[in-house]
Amino acid sequence: MAVIWYIALVVATGVERLVELVISKRNAERAFAAGGIEYGQKHFPWMVALHTGLLAACIAEAVLLDRPFIPALGWPMLVLVVLSQALRYWCIAALGRQWNTRVIVVPGLHLVATGPYKWLRHPNYLAVVVEGFALPLVHTAWLTALTFTVLNAVLLLGFRIPTEERALGALAR
Repeated sequence: MAVIWYIALVVATGVERLVELVISKRNAERAFAAGGIEYGQKHFPWMVALHTGLLAACIAEAVLLDRPFIPALGWPMLVLVVLSQALRYWCIAALGRQWNTRVIVVPGLHLVATGPYKWLRHPNYLAVVVEGFALPLVHTAWLTALTFTVLNAVLLLGFRIPTEERALGALAR
């Protein structure tokens, strides 16, 4: 029975991602209309595939490998999932119309330094990292947690964050 609740959690997370894509699309259209320039188009499909794969793998590993719900692990991980969602939406609220799943810079806009951006340069990625290991571990899908964490580190550290830094550098000029 616990696996049904876990599947519902993962599906709800997927629905939440679809809502984010709607917000992102609307913000991207506004950014492009204001002369926004996109960076990092080549790595974006890999990010989409990785994040979609995370959700699918969470369910697949829990069901196919019959992973148990271990309360001592599952409940703390669920708390981390909820906290990561709260941080993600704090980031979205702080960035407002500038928030996007893509890297789009609008000339003339300033860096946001409120909300979590007051303390961290890339707080949304902290949310992604925490969710990436915590969501699978809610139902002991440790292979998924490990695989996503490694692949996400490669993508974030090797591509996404350097791309954002270049884009933000262009914004500062």
